[in-house]
Amino acid sequence: MSLDKIIVPLDVPTQEEAIALVEKLPQVTFWKVGLELFVSSGPEILTFLKAQQKRIFLDLKFHDIPNTVAGACRSASRYGVDLITVHATAGKTALKAAQKAAEEGANQSGYPVPKLIAITLLTSLNSRDLAFDLKVPLELPEYTLNMALLAQESGLAGAVCSPQEVSQLRQTCGDEFLFVCPGVRPTWSERGDQQRTFTPAQALKAGADYLVIGRPITASDDPVKALERIIEEMG
Repeated sequence: MSLDKIIVPLDVPTQEEAIALVEKLPQVTFWKVGLELFVSSGPEILTFLKAQQKRIFLDLKFHDIPNTVAGACRSASRYGVDLITVHATAGKTALKAAQKAAEEGANQSGYPVPKLIAITLLTSLNSRDLAFDLKVPLELPEYTLNMALLAQESGLAGAVCSPQEVSQLRQTCGDEFLFVCPGVRPTWSERGDQQRTFTPAQALKAGADYLVIGRPITASDDPVKALERIIEEMG
């Protein structure tokens, strides 16, 4: 079912607004909690979502020394979330430590082990940013592939990538590796600050497992209608 493939971000500043959005879109089963909301509300929003039997993508993009990343993943795993993001650029030692810690945290709390997924390159960045600002000498597709392979070699379940790169990554990393794609925009919506976008149908065809679709739904005058229109487009 197309709806199961959509993750809707709760990119709002308060818990009250987040709850209102969840109640406005009861058919959505998978919600993303990012930095803004988590810093504002803390884990209470996770408790609310669990009580509503929703799946949770905790998108805090941990990026630190191995011991700190491991501690963060151990703590996050105790909330019973489904997906947790870690920056691939934290390095192999940190990624391996994160995976081990996530397993420990989940086992201590009695929840299933969450899937750790690595950020390859933020979808707000383009080839020029990579070369001129970050001084990375690789071409963008090669760089994201290297980051995805680093995550796979470190034992992580998947990666976050632009839908424009997912086809090549899928071919190299295989069918079992999970790919979550932000930067998904229906034909009728604004790109915003996303640089490397596909439509939902294009992203799924290219090999994405999950699509993160935010503003086209949440910033719409009629979020329910916008979601229905996206599902219809996905076929």
